[in-house]
Amino acid sequence: MVDLTALLADLAAESEQLDALVAELPADGWERPTPAPGWTVSHQIAHLAWTDHVAHLAATDESAFFASVTAAPDPSRLVEDGTESFLAPPPALLARWRDGRSTLTAALAATPAGEKLPWYGTRMSPASMTTARIMETWAHGEDVADALGITRTPTARLRHVAHLGFRTLGHGFAAHGRAVPTDPVRVELTAPAGGEVWAFGPADAADRVTGPALDFCLLVTQRRHRADLAMVATGPVADEWLDVAQAFAGPPGDKREPAGVGDHRAHAGHRGTNGDRA
Repeated sequence: MVDLTALLADLAAESEQLDALVAELPADGWERPTPAPGWTVSHQIAHLAWTDHVAHLAATDESAFFASVTAAPDPSRLVEDGTESFLAPPPALLARWRDGRSTLTAALAATPAGEKLPWYGTRMSPASMTTARIMETWAHGEDVADALGITRTPTARLRHVAHLGFRTLGHGFAAHGRAVPTDPVRVELTAPAGGEVWAFGPADAADRVTGPALDFCLLVTQRRHRADLAMVATGPVADEWLDVAQAFAGPPGDKREPAGVGDHRAHAGHRGTNGDRA
């Protein structure tokens, strides 16, 4: 059984790691452009704050959550408009994000076991919602780190991102208009520290994906192009998957180009909503 308390603790730790990157930034640091075109560091944090807010609605007031969707003037801009509505001067934005994630944690912890929360096109357990929030916080944290010229040390929390990336195999194909494969895929990833291997899928599967866990997570969140990562695919399904993998909901948009090819920033469609577009 999934330990929701442990998951929430990992979400808090992932948020605190990103918080430490921005807490002491001067005002001009918040205006630095990130790999998402048109989005600054402020946009990245505002997006996380907005998504925490709507996740809190989903956990506490289903009617209000659905109303927030139906009231959107342009559903295709739900993410962008939601993010922009949460923009504020850095001190207020930071406080809003901190308060919102604390409130969300309390709401998820209080959700009765077995209850499914509404989300965009699906319903999610509190554990799945928390895992998706970890994934998105990590992915947007990468965008902030890139903007600040910082290389973060990967942690064991990446296992949550990797697990979600594996579980969304079929979604990646469907989002790209391709038939969802029926052949299983085995994924074996080298953990960030030590010689541990994180494995998903049947051990006897003919199609396999192997490589560093960090690279797999960067791939499924579309933070790097496949060509820039040390991922190895064996078999046609595995090979095609690495071209379409995405651990977030919604359309794929334009992927990042390989390093050194034009402007390899992420398309706006990769900005995110939990479950997730990240």
